[in-house]
Amino acid sequence: MPHDTHDHDHPHALLPPQPALRVKALETILTQKGLVDPAALDVIIDTYENKIGPRNGAHVVAKAWREPEFLDALRTDADAALLELGYYGRQGEHMVVVENTPQMHNLVVCTLCSCYPWPLLGIPPGWYKSDAYRARVVREPRAVLADFDVRLPDETAVRVWDSTAEVRYLVLPMRPAGTEGWSEQALMDLVSRDSMIGTGVVQVPV
Repeated sequence: MPHDTHDHDHPHALLPPQPALRVKALETILTQKGLVDPAALDVIIDTYENKIGPRNGAHVVAKAWREPEFLDALRTDADAALLELGYYGRQGEHMVVVENTPQMHNLVVCTLCSCYPWPLLGIPPGWYKSDAYRARVVREPRAVLADFDVRLPDETAVRVWDSTAEVRYLVLPMRPAGTEGWSEQALMDLVSRDSMIGTGVVQVPV
């Protein structure tokens, strides 16, 4: 009997082809077997997405805005400066901080897979890992930015940085006007994950 008639015998045949659905199906199977607690998973994911990750990056950005000495340290040796704050570990090595200015907007992608500074930004968002983002952002970065509702002046150039296992990037967004004298915590609250990838900008809420 031909081998392809036995596809149903393989474990992967029980899972849907779409990655998101495969993850959900695996979670369901493991939950039914009593191996996974969905509530515990939700807490872990929330921690990486909203606490450990992006809040760390926001802390770095706010500190750089407020302290010129720290900004200089980031420019000289980002790994050493981040280590002083306790931000290091797997997927957080070989960091480079790139600064947005009125003349230059920086945008980060990993064209090969999904290299990303986990200790600073948490779990990579689904769109960052998608084939569409990885392909389009190199060819038409302004169009991709428009998809994120980011429209830059014509005189602002866009530079795309390709993150790899050897070097990972953190975008230092421009500090919005009118925030002089703000506390570090108040500035942190303005900084989003997307603004540290380059698919967002920091604005003061109306």
